Amino acid sequence: MCGRYTITVTMEELMVRYFANDSTIIHYAPKYNAAPMQQIPAVIHTGSSNKLGELRWGLVPSWAKDDKIGNKMINARAESLLEKPSFKRLVSSRRCIIPSDGFYEWKVQGSSKQPMRIMMRDGGIFSMAGLYDIWMDPEGNKLSTCTIITTTPNELMAEIHNRMPVILKPEDETEWLDRGNQDTTSLIKLLKPYDQQLMRAYPVSTAVGNVRNDAKELIEEAQK
Repeated sequence: MCGRYTITVTMEELMVRYFANDSTIIHYAPKYNAAPMQQIPAVIHTGSSNKLGELRWGLVPSWAKDDKIGNKMINARAESLLEKPSFKRLVSSRRCIIPSDGFYEWKVQGSSKQPMRIMMRDGGIFSMAGLYDIWMDPEGNKLSTCTIITTTPNELMAEIHNRMPVILKPEDETEWLDRGNQDTTSLIKLLKPYDQQLMRAYPVSTAVGNVRNDAKELIEEAQK
């Protein structure tokens, strides 16, 4: 699964990276320990250009009775997207990108778990594939939410965990975001493990286990 991640770059860097002409994020701040049920930066395509905004992490399907289901739907398995009512229609109509520069996973070491931060070797921004939906409460208030798609691990991740977020190749990002593309067969083919040669992992402080912690020190390599 993917339950914590980082996005520590500036708003300007995000806008440039995703060729976004518009942003609805009012109060942006770097996240060193982004967690489910928080508002997180996301990229969608409006039909004419990329737009940067915020979605609450934890998908609430438009047909849900209430929004409590969100904390159970932070991830969606790539292998079964077209089999799940909550995700099937979204694959063809409501796809998004969750920008990141690292994510956390816990590696079992004997009787303990060591948190690891996984990132690109060049330290750059990468795109986690996501789906989003819009839910409305009885009063007519809209809630926009998302889920991060996961897949089987590459060789690097297999030593840490049995799942990893789908990281889109840069050349596939436009196809994933294109609202005019409803070819679910070709879209599903984009959801595969990322090249482990381009990634690296290192241990970090156990402080990342507490969602209330969100400081730059969390991404520093833990001393052995």
